[in-house]
Amino acid sequence: MNKKLNGVSAEDGAPVPAEKIPAALTAGCLVYSDGATQTFDSDGTTRYVEGGRETEGTWSVDDTGHFCSFWPPSYQASYDLRWMAEEGEAVGLRFSDLRSGSHFEGRYQ
Repeated sequence: MNKKLNGVSAEDGAPVPAEKIPAALTAGCLVYSDGATQTFDSDGTTRYVEGGRETEGTWSVDDTGHFCSFWPPSYQASYDLRWMAEEGEAVGLRFSDLRSGSHFEGRYQ
């Protein structure tokens, strides 16, 4: 059980409600299928590490309830965020880019 989510029940594939996005993102380090990791801090900072190279950006929730990220100098993206769950427990997050439609998943470490 992910203690940082305080017992939030999750259904696999269900949208993460806008008010739960900060808790979902900051609940722990996410590990992606390629081995990259990403952390999200409550102050809106995010760090992505791939192959030993770290980049830093910012994250937020927009007025429509979507997760948004900004990576300097100019990359911005908005995502539909859905739960990855097993037996009603959140084990990670699924991201779907609203512009390109690309998908990726991160599991809590």
